[in-house]
Amino acid sequence: MKASKFTEAQKAFIVKQREQGTPVAETCSTAGISQATLLQAI
Repeated sequence: MKASKFTEAQKAFIVKQREQGTPVAETCSTAGISQATLLQAI
């Protein structure tokens, strides 16, 4: 299996943003990832 490009801190930030109800587009923009990347990860 391929190693993740994201640190645990980055993953935690994204999860926290989503739990708080931040829109996917805003979360992705802030994290510097595409929406497709986020949706593949969840």
